[in-house]
Amino acid sequence: MMSKTNTALHQDFSAALNSFDGDTASYRRVFDAIAQQIPFAQSLLVSTFPRGGSQILQPSHVPDGFLRAYSKGLFVQDGPTWQAVLRETPVTGKECMSSGALESSIYFKRLMEPNGLAHVAAVRVPGPVLKGYPGAIHLYRKTGEAAFTADEMKKLGHLAAQLSPVIESTRSNRTQHSCGAPAPWEHNDIHRQFIFDRHGRQLSLYAKKPALDDQLKQEIKKLVSGRLGSVNGQAFQSDRVDLIDSNGELWAFRTVVHNEFPALGDGPYVFLCIQPAACEWNAVRASDFQADSEVSRLVPALKFMQAEFRRVPTLNEIASKSHLSPFHFHRRFTELLGMTPKFFLLSCQITLAKRMLIERKVVLADIAAECGFAHQSHFTSRFKQASGLTPTRWRRFATDHLLGGANRT
Repeated sequence: MMSKTNTALHQDFSAALNSFDGDTASYRRVFDAIAQQIPFAQSLLVSTFPRGGSQILQPSHVPDGFLRAYSKGLFVQDGPTWQAVLRETPVTGKECMSSGALESSIYFKRLMEPNGLAHVAAVRVPGPVLKGYPGAIHLYRKTGEAAFTADEMKKLGHLAAQLSPVIESTRSNRTQHSCGAPAPWEHNDIHRQFIFDRHGRQLSLYAKKPALDDQLKQEIKKLVSGRLGSVNGQAFQSDRVDLIDSNGELWAFRTVVHNEFPALGDGPYVFLCIQPAACEWNAVRASDFQADSEVSRLVPALKFMQAEFRRVPTLNEIASKSHLSPFHFHRRFTELLGMTPKFFLLSCQITLAKRMLIERKVVLADIAAECGFAHQSHFTSRFKQASGLTPTRWRRFATDHLLGGANRT
């Protein structure tokens, strides 16, 4: 039978979940409710991200030294996040490190120890910001405090199991408000990260295998083999790659090769990240990045581009929304999203064009004008560049294979 104290703690956590809307205040309330059951000195919410790494999201009072070191490259040492994601069970500090020794790890020596932290526990949660990019909650205790017990780890798993569907529902509602009903031609499967180790073996990030056709699988295999064969000692290499499937459709990936990624094991590791749709980024809020004010400054520019893409605003206009120079904005935007501002604008244009193509209400020239292209031939060229098919061929493909022949006239 549950004691009165445990009942009250359970009610506190339930109340935090009932008021959860994904903003900073609701995460603070969740962390406070967790602390009532599992005392800790510091908490973090971290998410994997389309740039082939991870991002600290919450709370706002992450120690400056911790955040700077993490974002400048030590995210590759973040065993707590990646091992919690991969194992899908709460992990202790010892279980977070491939060596099994937390105290001798770079994560401990350069992130935890300088901030007086001695113990860490982490548990997986679904993508806090973007679908298909899961994250983890970290709890830390200071030097001199007791390590997390087996009972506390079990309790952390139970709390995460209650929190996870709430996070997922909140993110889904925000995305649907921004994107509308999911389009059959979008790649809406949750599999958006494909990670391969030095032997070309794929890590299992999700419960089910991705539904990719054979040609795309072969294209990915060749790409990974080529990237692993050309590792040249750089910390990481990153570029955008378009791979073609058996239907002639292009899939855009941000491809990142890390020469070393100790959080996963001995390197190198190859990350292939499917970019979220522009409207998904439009659902993101500045408060989602409360821990990193520099990243949160980019959010107004995202929303500006989504609203104004039809007139194709200049880089100067876009950068001004984040109060950054065009050069600095372009660099930080590309690092965060895995695509340039130019490609983001094109993504907005192509998304609208596809909906208009399926509706069949206007001719191609009018679609081109409505979506912000200079003329029809410009539209056709850019559409094929982005999708692999001309507008007419894509509409035929979408109608026959994705819509079951619906909307055919």
